[in-house]
Amino acid sequence: MTPSSKSSISRGEARIRRAFILSSAVIASAALLAGAAYLLLSRAPEREPVEEARIETPIPAPAPSEPPDVRFTDITAAAGIDFVHVSGAYGERLMPETIGSGAAFFDYDRDGDQDLLLVNSRRWAGHLEGKPQPTQALYANDGTGHFADVTEQAGLALVAYGMGVAIGDYDDDGWEDVYLTTLETNHLLRNDQGHFEDVTGQAAVGGADTWSSSAAFLDYDKDGDLDLFVVNYVKWSRETDLAIDFRLTGLGRAYGAPVNFVGTDNRLYRNEGNGRFTDVTETSGIRVTDPVSSNPVGKGLGVVPVDYDQDGWLDLVVVNDTVRNFLFRNLGNGSFEEVGVFEGIAYDRNGKATSAMGVDAAHFRDDQDVGIAIGNFANEMASLFVTADGRTPLVDEAVLEGMGPASRIPLTFGVVFLDYDLDGRLDLLLANGHLEHEINKVQQSQHYAQPPLLFWNCGHACPGRFLAVTDAGDLMAPMVGRGVSYADIDGDGDLDLLITQNGRRPALLRNDQRSGHHWLRVKLVGRAPNTDALGARLELTVDGVTRIRDLVSARGYLSAVEPVVTFGLGAADHVERLRITWPEGQVQELMSPRVDTLVTVEQPQVAMPDQSGEGS
Repeated sequence: MTPSSKSSISRGEARIRRAFILSSAVIASAALLAGAAYLLLSRAPEREPVEEARIETPIPAPAPSEPPDVRFTDITAAAGIDFVHVSGAYGERLMPETIGSGAAFFDYDRDGDQDLLLVNSRRWAGHLEGKPQPTQALYANDGTGHFADVTEQAGLALVAYGMGVAIGDYDDDGWEDVYLTTLETNHLLRNDQGHFEDVTGQAAVGGADTWSSSAAFLDYDKDGDLDLFVVNYVKWSRETDLAIDFRLTGLGRAYGAPVNFVGTDNRLYRNEGNGRFTDVTETSGIRVTDPVSSNPVGKGLGVVPVDYDQDGWLDLVVVNDTVRNFLFRNLGNGSFEEVGVFEGIAYDRNGKATSAMGVDAAHFRDDQDVGIAIGNFANEMASLFVTADGRTPLVDEAVLEGMGPASRIPLTFGVVFLDYDLDGRLDLLLANGHLEHEINKVQQSQHYAQPPLLFWNCGHACPGRFLAVTDAGDLMAPMVGRGVSYADIDGDGDLDLLITQNGRRPALLRNDQRSGHHWLRVKLVGRAPNTDALGARLELTVDGVTRIRDLVSARGYLSAVEPVVTFGLGAADHVERLRITWPEGQVQELMSPRVDTLVTVEQPQVAMPDQSGEGS
């Protein structure tokens, strides 16, 4: 038995023991009170009976136990999105063809709506030469959910074997910049008032021709500017891939598995504030090596920054493919300690490493507990690691919370928490799709295109917190799903979805919920240099319940979500308080902000007491 499974059992036994002791104490106390009452009543003189007033105890209305009728409509073509992902596949079944790609919603032109960046790969050298290579694609939103291709004029017609994307204002000019991860050299693209300039060389963040996957901007050292964390996958070459000659019975040549390749180190770049970064991987505790082979352990695909231990410093969860997951605890002195095994997130409930792809983290129970959701390979249940009363170690509660069995068969890439029906509780979306086109020939339970899984958070109204949604309109269509991003593209308050597909068109899905639920969207404007306010915490109190949201852009898989935080309010039409903890620790409060609107809150220039108002 592994340490993580032992900790899970001992923790369960401790819970049972505490419950038994508590119930015994309650019974004993009740018996003593009953005995005392009998003695007092038997000795008391007779009195006139007193008519007791009946007081009705208010009972909160339970949440409905069935998912709401919310439909998503595929508007990809109607919205003007004509992008097609190109993996370069031509029959040799090279591993990189299966991985990509990601997407990002962000306001590149600062006109107030969310634009869309789609990451593309390219054709392999020597194939279809003479034809134009595909490029990355940028679509400008007109504010109503209609998009125009502005790739050329924005300077993003970049040819690269792209994988993922991170968004952040690294140079504190108020314009969001782009970091593109690729199979070869990564690219930092500075946003010069709506036109992008490749500054990779000056910034020194190219990555030395390492296969990179996900990336995240965050201020890990709290010096005010955004640093850059890059997740790397495996050490790959075409020659090695073909030499391994991976095969599936009945299919012949198939896509290889990462177990056949050496791992790589992730990279941490510290922002020096002058347009340059310093690689601090060696000195920051990010390197994880095998003590026997001295090779890097990591084979990373997903990352999410999260303050899992609630100490005010952003930590990093990195999920790995076929090797243990990493949890880098921020020590607050410019360095990290990898504690995945000790904190219970390294392995699954059986003590095994999974083929982890995407990851997201959130306070999905509306309390201090942090949940970390991880998408795994086919026939590997998705994971949901949760703290207990805000404390570690984390325990995988995917089965207890209802999402485990439904997620066992699909091959999951993108994973995101979001409140799709605006009832206030965070739901969970899994994007699925296989690697092999003909997988159904050898595994009848598997298909190349697989429908996403949407789990509705029912609170305490059902045995498990998450219920699988069986009908959500076009969202239920089979896809070769990879990255997931979300944004309110049409200004109606609910969150619309973008799911990328490998080798296919993405799916832009408009949220057509008609619940009548109220909402509040919050846009934070931080002080320079972190104008995005990445790392801020927002706590909204409604009807006595406080909901926590952390402002983090890097979520899901190879992707970034809009930097606006959406709170669903359900039937509540009044907000009691919005409390903002800015990245540097400054606290600001707004009392009773208006609902059904977007509130922009600017960080005060100097420390100040809590304030009332509606934002700016």
